[in-house]
Amino acid sequence: MIWNVELLVAVYMSKTSVKTTVEWKDIPWRKLERVVFKLQKRIYKASQRGDVRTEHRLQKTLMKSWAAKCLAVRRVTQDNQGKNTAGVDGIKSLTPVQRLSLVNNLELNDKVKPTRRVWIPKPGTEEKRPLGIPTMNDRALQALVKMALEPEWEARFEPNSYGFRPGRSCHDAIEAIFSAIRYKAKYVLDADIAKCFDRINHEALLRKLNTFPTLRRQIKVWLKSGVMDGKQLFTTDVSEAARSAGTPQGGVISPLLANIALHGMEERIKQVADTLPGRKKENRKALSLIRYADDFVILHEDITVVQKCQGIISEWLCDMGLELKPSKTRLCHTLNKYGDSEPGFNFLGFNVKQHPVGKYQSGRRPNGELLGFKTIISPSKEKMKVHFDRVASIIESHNSAPQVALVRNLNAVVRGWANYYSTVVSKDAYSHLDHLMYQKLLAWAKRRHHKKSMEWVVNKYWQTVGGDNWVFANRQEGENPLLLLKHSATKIERHVKVKGEASPYDGNLVYWSTRMGRHPEVSTRVATLLKRQTGKCAHCELFFKCGDTWEVDHEVPRAMGGKDTYDNLQMLHRHCHDVKSAGDARRIREWKAENERVKAEAKAEIERQRAANLIVKREQRIKEREEKRHQAEWDKHEIQRQMLDEVGWRIYAEYFGLASPVGGTHEKSQVIEEPCEVKVSSTVLKTSGSREGIA
Repeated sequence: MIWNVELLVAVYMSKTSVKTTVEWKDIPWRKLERVVFKLQKRIYKASQRGDVRTEHRLQKTLMKSWAAKCLAVRRVTQDNQGKNTAGVDGIKSLTPVQRLSLVNNLELNDKVKPTRRVWIPKPGTEEKRPLGIPTMNDRALQALVKMALEPEWEARFEPNSYGFRPGRSCHDAIEAIFSAIRYKAKYVLDADIAKCFDRINHEALLRKLNTFPTLRRQIKVWLKSGVMDGKQLFTTDVSEAARSAGTPQGGVISPLLANIALHGMEERIKQVADTLPGRKKENRKALSLIRYADDFVILHEDITVVQKCQGIISEWLCDMGLELKPSKTRLCHTLNKYGDSEPGFNFLGFNVKQHPVGKYQSGRRPNGELLGFKTIISPSKEKMKVHFDRVASIIESHNSAPQVALVRNLNAVVRGWANYYSTVVSKDAYSHLDHLMYQKLLAWAKRRHHKKSMEWVVNKYWQTVGGDNWVFANRQEGENPLLLLKHSATKIERHVKVKGEASPYDGNLVYWSTRMGRHPEVSTRVATLLKRQTGKCAHCELFFKCGDTWEVDHEVPRAMGGKDTYDNLQMLHRHCHDVKSAGDARRIREWKAENERVKAEAKAEIERQRAANLIVKREQRIKEREEKRHQAEWDKHEIQRQMLDEVGWRIYAEYFGLASPVGGTHEKSQVIEEPCEVKVSSTVLKTSGSREGIA
């Protein structure tokens, strides 16, 4: 492995030879990523086998590695969406030189600046959620620490934990719920943890981390950092409660710390299952806790077991300084009405409900026995209303805008929402939303042309495309019309749940890259490109990993005449796209300069040709004038010849220096011109006969 030796030499060589001479664009990123990922795999395997000493040693090696520091800085300054958002120090959008400086100064220390408080709206409610934006230096340091901590905890996390974990999504949680209730109706505890990020007990979290002292002190400093809201500083030293609880939302490491704090809930519920009568294996399988971040459900066919689990979970959460939110905690049944609760429940925007049906519609057990019900998972009515309100607001805000602008803004919203629900029973919801959107668009079109008939309005804004007579599209002469996407055009494909113990750090890159291409929220174009590229980046040729940010790129830029077709498209990491775009900018400049040079040469050639044509035309005009003058002189002599006899003509010819023709014939074809030495202004005519005329 020659490249590995060379890389290790490059990474660990002196400051003078690397840190002061290397340029950001010349860093061998592919080699650095391989070295860091190899260390992360070793941390993951050490955590799996419980080798704490090796695990901590590898984590220290990783955090001191120049390669890991470079990758951490690249993630927060190039890949993250918030790279242009500043902390309290106002620093953002670092230049390559500033990035290298940050890499060289990236060390664990006790000096942390407060986070900047930003309030963002909470989807579906009027509430606002606080975010704490760290400084760029703290973000890079948190990304570095996350590289070391995440593999350790990915080996420990419970199989039914899906939120804020690489390679796992909401759809995996929904499929886990479906697998738990598909053969048996169960009681459900649908619960939410109140202000999870703001109330996590610091000491309990640090005890659960159980890491080496240096890293423990660093995380403790982050937990104790103050908050700058506007121009006012809120320190965490205001009270004992504030000083000992909460993790700042918005940091790179905050989701991981929240998952660590909530780790152990599922195992605590399984311990309850061990105390139930019957076989332990079957009891543990029958009782399920499925968690996505701070939302979770507990499923069991016995209501007393679910109620008992509710009390146990409340006690368990108290040890972490947390509690259940009463307004979002609900007991219900998936098939029958329980108390005042209707059958079914909402989770992550989905409605999960079982419906009693006849034998022709009923589900069946693996042995063929009829269940008497059917499990239907569909979009919740609340999320449908939120989505339609957003669509309606976009339409209303484009009352005077062109149809093209409206279609482009609606397509992004419709495509994203429809893809999210494309793994469940959504066709009815899609059709209903399409009908509501049509009514809204019809009112929008009628308002713009209130003096026109309905037929005129429909013919202007709706077209027939592929047999569909009601396609909202603009009419462009000679171009493909821009079509409004319909919810019902989205194909329904069932999602395959991730393997319970699988992790991106287990080294099975083919499995994870294949899953990324089949994710429901990945567009068809991206999935096609991932399949063509076998899950690898076309620039660095590394596999796309969970958490990577990718972008679609044109191999030949559009500015250079490249087309928007699959033959000219490729998938790149965002940082790889930045490198290629820099090269493309240079190529485009050179291409434009070459085009300008070619155009200038073509223009000069046209001017030269035009000048040459003018010269030729001028010479032709001069020649024509000479010929006309000669013709006029000949015509004058010819008239005199016809008026004179032969003797008179000889005297006339002698006087004007003309050659006398032979045999009395004086045709023009028999005469040739030659210069006269005596009279330059006259023309000497000489016959073509053998006898010479009078000189």
